[in-house]
Amino acid sequence: MSRRVVVTGLGMVTPLGHNACDTWAGLREGKSGTGRISLFDPQEYDSQVAGEVKDWNPAAYMDRKEARRTDRFIQFAIVAAEEALAAAKYTIDPADGTDVACIIGTAIGGITTMMQEYDTLLAKGPGRVSPFLTTMMLPDMASGHLSIRLGAKGVNYCLVSACASGADSLGEAANIIRRGDADVAIAGGTEAAVAPIAVAGFAAARALSTSNAEPERASRPFDLRRDGFVLAEGAGVLVLEAEEHAVARGARILAELAGYGATSDAFHITQPDEQGAGAARAMRRAIGQSGLAPDDIGYVNAHGTSTQINDRLETLALKKVFGEYAATLPVSSTKSMLGHALGAAGAIEAAIAVMALQNGIIPPTANLEQVDPDCDLDYVPNVARSAALEAVMSNSLGFGGHNASLVFRRYEPGR
Repeated sequence: MSRRVVVTGLGMVTPLGHNACDTWAGLREGKSGTGRISLFDPQEYDSQVAGEVKDWNPAAYMDRKEARRTDRFIQFAIVAAEEALAAAKYTIDPADGTDVACIIGTAIGGITTMMQEYDTLLAKGPGRVSPFLTTMMLPDMASGHLSIRLGAKGVNYCLVSACASGADSLGEAANIIRRGDADVAIAGGTEAAVAPIAVAGFAAARALSTSNAEPERASRPFDLRRDGFVLAEGAGVLVLEAEEHAVARGARILAELAGYGATSDAFHITQPDEQGAGAARAMRRAIGQSGLAPDDIGYVNAHGTSTQINDRLETLALKKVFGEYAATLPVSSTKSMLGHALGAAGAIEAAIAVMALQNGIIPPTANLEQVDPDCDLDYVPNVARSAALEAVMSNSLGFGGHNASLVFRRYEPGR
């Protein structure tokens, strides 16, 4: 487990754009990507807002036959992965590819296709269900399609840990490289769950915002008025490489993925541990693996869902890990602008953390106007901030008690 793992490329599909550049520009401006749901008529639903990927035309990125045979969550992963590979200037050798892993997480998979084909089953009978239902629905089909499309013949699977899926996929991909089972990994998360059944289900669990009158402002992490998360969609993919592999091919190294920590609350199926203990352990493990001290971390991209419980307990966990330094540590939630993309969120936010490190800019927490006394850290309200960053952290927490934390640091050869 001694090999260093570096990031050489990243790609994103989000409510702010179909690529990393547009997404980053929107985040810097504090721009909201959330709005009234347009993918279906939300009039009868308690929550009518979402962070949708706008103007999506898969035929712009793949042939029409492939577009018809892939669910939206697969399409997002393909586009984000190809952007990441192009940014890394890396092409998989078609004659080999055995040392390239592909780990793409998702919380839900092809739920839209499942709903559509279930309607077909009820209306027209089993003989009219699409033969492509299974290959469009299964959660592992994003990684499967990518492996085939790109020629990645190494480790290939989907990691599912609810809203920590994307972060866990990156952490486990890094471990695969560290132990020598791959030299390169295409890793991240994807989700396209803005579907009637998902919106209804999360709303029934009282997890979603019902601030329907102000859809662009409905996601309010750490604000006193927050009333639930805004469901979103998208994908984030990073190209990870063993340091020696990246150096040998002359790659531009964006950052080092220096630490990963994963824990379970073992407490409640939807609510975090009441003391924030599980999240704190994940952060400590990630910092410990990185070889850094807590006060070396210059920015934390928080899970920050805009729910009453998460934001309060994540604040508590940050105080436990960082002590007195927590009071001056910049923390922000980019879900305030993107919404919560479930299994893709951790990977999208990891990519954002790397871009913050690269650009020396901390994206803000939008819509933070009324301070919650229980959320009293520096959440970089509403306006991006310049900062000299050497190391950053990204946190992801999920239903089921999952906690994942990633630490990225500025790459220095021979460290």
